[in-house]
Amino acid sequence: MTGQRILLTGWFSFLDGEATAGDVLALRRVEQVLAREGLSYDTVWSPGFQPEALHLADVRPDAYSHLVFVCGPLHGPQVARLHEDFRACWRIAIGVSVVDPDDPAATGFHHVLPRDAPGTDPALDLSASAPIGPPTPVVGVILTHGQQEYGPRRRHGHVAEAVTRWLAGKDCAPVELETRLDTRDWRLDSTPEQFQSVLARLDCVVTDRLHGLVLALRTGIPALAVDPVAGGAKLTAQARACDWPALVPAERLDTRQLDRWWDWCLTSGRAAARQSRDDFLHEPARDGMHGLVEALSARPLRSERSSG
Repeated sequence: MTGQRILLTGWFSFLDGEATAGDVLALRRVEQVLAREGLSYDTVWSPGFQPEALHLADVRPDAYSHLVFVCGPLHGPQVARLHEDFRACWRIAIGVSVVDPDDPAATGFHHVLPRDAPGTDPALDLSASAPIGPPTPVVGVILTHGQQEYGPRRRHGHVAEAVTRWLAGKDCAPVELETRLDTRDWRLDSTPEQFQSVLARLDCVVTDRLHGLVLALRTGIPALAVDPVAGGAKLTAQARACDWPALVPAERLDTRQLDRWWDWCLTSGRAAARQSRDDFLHEPARDGMHGLVEALSARPLRSERSSG
């Protein structure tokens, strides 16, 4: 196989294609085997997914001896066009679904190694055997765009945009969460216990909501809190009440501050969050309920009225 060069493509390569987790893992399995065999290859990506990578528009077809299409269904004009653009290459499809064996998108390949096709036994999907990478933190993201009561002090839009842009550059698994409960919408939890069951499976929470902070700490999960109100408001006050240091004011919101508390939450903050959880359980008097009891017991007597 000396002198051969392989171009790896898939639905993740097309301009308006999409990259799924399964597709990318299938690609990694192919790359793993080619590297083990000492075979040279390039991978083309959709510019919408990997702007700085190699794209189909940049490729010279005559620079390759083989084209390998990885994963996904063999159908549609985008796949069929590969046969036209790379007509001089030996074209192979692997780990694919063949819906219609007579589709030009399928018949244009010299060799098809399907995961499923009419009249064939199914093969294990390539993603199942892909190399396993290191786990990444699972991070709950709890943001609000409301709180109109703060008027001109609101910085919610700026905070949400800055935080989500920063998170996009982090190697983590973000999970968007909503504290609102609903008994009719399956996408939302209907009880606090359901919501906390989700929190308990996270490594960290990033939030600009008071209850995003409190419920995370109640579950023993560290929270990176960003107060979206200029000058600080209820989130800042609650962080003080909880003795929780990982708070970024809207006026000092920058990547340096976020990175600092991110690193702390994923290291020392884990133990600090568990301590907060234990404090909540063993020091309930801190929530002010004793004041309610006293206020109830101090109700003034009704003035007596004479009858008749």
